Amino acid sequence: MFFSFFLSKNQKLVKKWKSEHEQIVKLATKVITSYSDGNLDKAKGALVELRLVTLNHLMTEDIEFFKLLKENKKTDKETQKFVKEFKETFYDTKSVLMRFLKEHTSSDAVLDDKFFESFNGLVGVLGERIAFEEKNLYNKLDIK
Repeated sequence: MFFSFFLSKNQKLVKKWKSEHEQIVKLATKVITSYSDGNLDKAKGALVELRLVTLNHLMTEDIEFFKLLKENKKTDKETQKFVKEFKETFYDTKSVLMRFLKEHTSSDAVLDDKFFESFNGLVGVLGERIAFEEKNLYNKLDIK
């Protein structure tokens, strides 16, 4: 914990974002497990939590990536390229994800087989995206 005082701003962000990714994965797993066990109330609760964590994570990323693109004198060209590519390629998936979460966390939403199939598809896409993000973009940002 003491060493966190010596981390750069980007390193602190990467650490925070990786922790949020872990939360997102745990909550998605909780939704799947609860739904599979027939506990729809628990699945819905985890889905609501997932929406909140995901929304906060995406908003923070958007703000910080925007700042990085604006601060191009402080960020090398390769990192700038990664950030820009990341934002452009994730836009559609992010929109689909947020619409899906909004729709299925409403009080009258029904969690049925169609929901579960769509949710599993989204989780697969997000898993790939998280892996890409951490392997490529976060490694570029995780420097002093």
